[in-house]
Amino acid sequence: MIRAGRRHLVRTLADLAAQQGVRLHTYLTANRHLVDGFPAPISSAGSRNRLYDGEQVDAFLTGRPVPPLPTEDDDQDLLDRRECADLLGLSPLSWSKYKSHPLLSAHLTDVGGVEHWPRGIVRQYQAQRSTKVQAAPGRPARSGDQVPRDQLLTRTAPLLDADPAITAAAVTEELGVHRDTAQDALLRLRADRMADLMHADPSLTPAQSAAALGYPAGQVRRATVRAQAALRARTVTPYLADIAYAMHREGWTTTAAAPDVHHPADDLVVAVLVLDGPTTPAPALVWDERHGWRTATSRRHPLTRGVTLPPPGGGIRYLTQAQGTTPSPEALIAALTA
Repeated sequence: MIRAGRRHLVRTLADLAAQQGVRLHTYLTANRHLVDGFPAPISSAGSRNRLYDGEQVDAFLTGRPVPPLPTEDDDQDLLDRRECADLLGLSPLSWSKYKSHPLLSAHLTDVGGVEHWPRGIVRQYQAQRSTKVQAAPGRPARSGDQVPRDQLLTRTAPLLDADPAITAAAVTEELGVHRDTAQDALLRLRADRMADLMHADPSLTPAQSAAALGYPAGQVRRATVRAQAALRARTVTPYLADIAYAMHREGWTTTAAAPDVHHPADDLVVAVLVLDGPTTPAPALVWDERHGWRTATSRRHPLTRGVTLPPPGGGIRYLTQAQGTTPSPEALIAALTA
């Protein structure tokens, strides 16, 4: 977060590169912001755009002790979307639905290319939202789910712990969500827990892991398929992390974090790597276990609907197919720059 009264001190990675008289690509390649003792970013963990406090950076570069930042919360603190979502108990993705509220949109401010909101305004919105929820008389007919999507798994997990054979109908009755929503939550939870067991003991089959967890065979047909896909995703994660780090070294991403893994179908593993650097060969990369890497034309919506592969052309290129689905980082970079 940006502490109250320190907005004028905020610096981006581009600012840090300019301060040291080098291009951003050179700065990122040399990892000058990752050397021992360099001040930590003030942006939230996982943010794609890293922001730094200029007073701390100046102290470090001149060999002086790095001064600590204020620790007491203030209504004038500026929070990014992750911090706002955390304050409201939401996921960062869910925040995009809430930030359009007039109270929040009126106080939106851009700092270093990152949206921020004052802590006091988010608290004010939280109080209004809580009052509205408490005043609601109940679930009206044909209303939507009463549990936000980002809280669904954490609310469903204790129910599954208490009754491994719980049905979607029982979850619907308990949480006030649509039956399909409840079914999806149970599928994801059961599959992930089965994958945990099979990862710990590779000799277990999906059926054996389901039985060990007390899941009735008739309720886990899709979960057994999803669990095997989850295992494959865990296997490929180190490779995806290597690719992300290579893209970061090229200056094509501002973070070296491994890309998120998705399951557009129960038996399919895909991953999305957004290329958000200043100069990139494509908006995003998509890895699909069926064919490997391809470019995407949108950072916001890199995946096509369903499991159908998009045809090449119009900004979509299929890369290094001759080298299999897991080409080396060097081969992928060469294909992107060819």
